[in-house]
Amino acid sequence: MTSSDLIRDFALYMTLQRGLSANTVEAYSRDIRHLVEFIGDASLTDVTPPDLHEFLASLHDLGLTLASQARMVAALRAFYKYLRSEQLIADDPTLLLESPKAERLLPDVLSVGEIDAMIAAIPPDKDESTRNRAIIEMLYGSGLRVSELCDLRISRFSARDGMAIIEGKGAKQRLVPVSPGAISAVEDYLEERRRLNIQPGEEDILFLNRRGRRLTRVMIFYIVKQLAELAGVKKSVSPHTLRHSFATHLLEGGANLRAIQQMLGHESIATTEIYVHLDSTQLRRQLLLHHPLYSDRQ
Repeated sequence: MTSSDLIRDFALYMTLQRGLSANTVEAYSRDIRHLVEFIGDASLTDVTPPDLHEFLASLHDLGLTLASQARMVAALRAFYKYLRSEQLIADDPTLLLESPKAERLLPDVLSVGEIDAMIAAIPPDKDESTRNRAIIEMLYGSGLRVSELCDLRISRFSARDGMAIIEGKGAKQRLVPVSPGAISAVEDYLEERRRLNIQPGEEDILFLNRRGRRLTRVMIFYIVKQLAELAGVKKSVSPHTLRHSFATHLLEGGANLRAIQQMLGHESIATTEIYVHLDSTQLRRQLLLHHPLYSDRQ
């Protein structure tokens, strides 16, 4: 069965057998469609607990309220309980899911040493090694969302200026600096990228898979998670962990909150203020003076 068929049957079940309101059924169906967008070509019946944890971790980056996140968890539980009752899956992947709590809203913060260890863990002899190093350097060095990384274009990346034009939510563009380490990694990758059989329409997309197509969000999640495991990082790590570490390290270093807001592409500074959850020092200087990638790593 296709994802559309599963969601349609689930909606009928929730309406006819559970007696839920039309608004609730539509909200639950919409939540499951968000999961479909997240997992890409994978099947809803093959989703694992780690997939769901990574999906829920990404919701923070979408700016969802705690109430919306809690409803998402409820929708996932109801959907997979339904699939289990219909014997469409053997095990329910939502059994260990917890509704979000305020103190767990933010993902873990990686230390600079842990990020360096992830980069050092990249196998040097694989075709994708240079690309994966550039991916980690860009995620942590510029605080990109995973969707922004997938859509990053060569024509909007300037190694000479050390800047990139990023298209964020609502097709809004912002200018972000790129660290020297990321510039070097991207330039090395571009040399290898020229040897790919690039598919029509993907000529300007920076990060491609071996078939010459842009990387999916799920593939970026897999790359980051695998490198964290190879590096022996015990924390729950996703691309958003690198974005959050980027912002937190800047704040700890004394960067201005509004500068961080601009870098992250937040509409409101209130969204950025969630990073003030540490006993940080007084905010002092501008952004680029305080990120570890722009000075010697400690």
